[in-house]
Amino acid sequence: MAHSYTDSTFFVESDEQLYPKLTPRQTAKLIARRRQELISNELSRLAADEYLEEIMDHMRHMEDETIPDVNFIDMQREIQWFMRPYLIDFLIEAHSAFGLLPETLFLTVNLLDRYCAKRIVYKQHYQLVGCAALLIAAKYGDKKDRVPQIHELNNMCCGLYDAGMFSQMEMHVLNTLDWTIGHPTVDFFSQLMVAEEQDDQEVEHMAAYMSEIALYSRDFVSTKPSVLSRASLALARAVLGRPEVNDGEWDQKSNMTLITLSHHLHTPSPTLARKYATANFSRVSPKLADFMAQQAALARRNAEPPTPPTEPARQVDVCSTPQKGHGSTFGLEGYLTPPITPDGHHYGNATSQSVTAARCPSTPTPHHNSSSLYVTDTHHYSNYPQAHYVNQ
Repeated sequence: MAHSYTDSTFFVESDEQLYPKLTPRQTAKLIARRRQELISNELSRLAADEYLEEIMDHMRHMEDETIPDVNFIDMQREIQWFMRPYLIDFLIEAHSAFGLLPETLFLTVNLLDRYCAKRIVYKQHYQLVGCAALLIAAKYGDKKDRVPQIHELNNMCCGLYDAGMFSQMEMHVLNTLDWTIGHPTVDFFSQLMVAEEQDDQEVEHMAAYMSEIALYSRDFVSTKPSVLSRASLALARAVLGRPEVNDGEWDQKSNMTLITLSHHLHTPSPTLARKYATANFSRVSPKLADFMAQQAALARRNAEPPTPPTEPARQVDVCSTPQKGHGSTFGLEGYLTPPITPDGHHYGNATSQSVTAARCPSTPTPHHNSSSLYVTDTHHYSNYPQAHYVNQ
């Protein structure tokens, strides 16, 4: 598989004039064409209102028939899931470079996954299958003047394949899928829901951004587009602070999809984030990044326990007798105070009473009336090793 062809100009906005100055004749043709489009759109709207229920039933049937089985893709011998983000990055850059429609990208990934669920794909042909899927999707639903040329795709693949291999793979994909190309994409259902709920353009762009984030993950390969679009719109409204919408079709599957999708929003692809950082997409990627950073900071604050109050240091009474503890304790200057006094050689023939006294010696105290006794006791304790009574 060739490395992705990266071009930073794909997502750079330009203020240059896109179209040259038109002559009066060209202007008249453009106006007439726009009128025809308005009339056709109105007729389509009237037909959609009349046959909307039948159309939706057909779309749901197509949705069920064209969902790839992720378990079959797991059985691939050479291509692994860690390769998928690189290929999706490449397809997103190619899709933006040729200015294709949003639904073309989702259809491309659907064709790719459906083929991989039915055929063994070698890793050196993985990118070739993606290019063939992009060609088929562009020819199926996009404008003819924007369909990529084979030599252009070959240049983006760094010349890895022969020109004839693109056509051969394109035919092989079509035969494998029995020429069943049509698929109701996430973008299709999102446009219906946005129009029905009257969401603003910023919500629409945020939902599209999240839907494309889902393209990178295995978790959403077998998810229905209608469910993914509903979850994406709900998350987009939450991130942007819009009111919640209950369309009556929210179920457990939609809830699980929403939760799973929310776990993939922390680290989106830099290529995809750069695409949605432009004004054409309402700059939604920086807004999502800021929202996720705020949520992460809030979660850290809630997870950290409160700092307990610091207890004042207790003063050590040098003249007090150390208390008995469970083991060795620290005395002055950090030296260990032994729990018992070790036996000396002069205790070898001592009586049991004297041994007991030696193991639990009392702190000597001066006697006002008997200075000799104090001197004697002092001489007796001087026989102990120095390291053991440094804290006495």
